[in-house]
Amino acid sequence: MPTAKSLRFSTMKQFIFKALSKLNKTILPSYSKDEDFDLAKASKFQMALIGYKTWVTKNALD
Repeated sequence: MPTAKSLRFSTMKQFIFKALSKLNKTILPSYSKDEDFDLAKASKFQMALIGYKTWVTKNALD
């Protein structure tokens, strides 16, 4: 059975990641809307950005 402290941490973590996700959506570029974006030809920076956005989204949904 989860304790009150772990529930507060989980709720706070989810709140932070949801806020970070909204911030990312407004600031960072969206590659999914670009029709001629090829993932195989993406630079290391673009791949890191895609991985970061995926990690934030995954944690925001948990």
